[in-house]
Amino acid sequence: MFHKEGAKIILITLTLVVGIIFLSDAFISINWLRNAIIILSLVFLILILQFFRNPKRETDNSDNHILAPVDGKVVVIEEVFEPEYFKDKRLMVSIFMSPINVHVTRYALNGIVKYSKYHPGKYLVAWHPKASEENERTTVVINNRVYGEVMYRQIAGALARRIINYAEEGMRVVQGKDAGFIKFGSRVDIYLPLGTEVNVKLGEKAIGAKTIICKK
Repeated sequence: MFHKEGAKIILITLTLVVGIIFLSDAFISINWLRNAIIILSLVFLILILQFFRNPKRETDNSDNHILAPVDGKVVVIEEVFEPEYFKDKRLMVSIFMSPINVHVTRYALNGIVKYSKYHPGKYLVAWHPKASEENERTTVVINNRVYGEVMYRQIAGALARRIINYAEEGMRVVQGKDAGFIKFGSRVDIYLPLGTEVNVKLGEKAIGAKTIICKK
């Protein structure tokens, strides 16, 4: 299954690859060169298909735990000052996505969307300390009956050029459901109340809608 945000790019890529294969077969008489072009074209198509894959995930839905919103590596677990919405200290868990990860963003918890805002910005590498404040990003706050208000932030990376966010203020969202997409690499930060005991460790590989970030 592929994500709907990739439909246009997949169609364009498929058309280009078919065209390249047809032209190569018709106009290139050197066998090794023709074969090399065809193979490279097919590899490129496979990479595009792989990037926009959207595997079905069965979620253990519960208000008592918060799940990873994306696939990737846990790169930060620390207390930080959050200046945009809370304007106080929060426990931040950051998950970095490489180009080979699934890039679907899923809701980490059940609740009502209290805040959703898009910020244009730079395209620093996603692990840069200032990426969460200076890069293109979206900020979403969900009010959950157990954890209260929890924020997540989609952050564009050096390769990412478009963030898709489906959350709108007032929406009731369901844990594990599709919340958006980030095209071509980035990271997602989750801001938890201070004192929250997390279940993940630095360097751990998280699976979106499956890995439990914290639970009560």
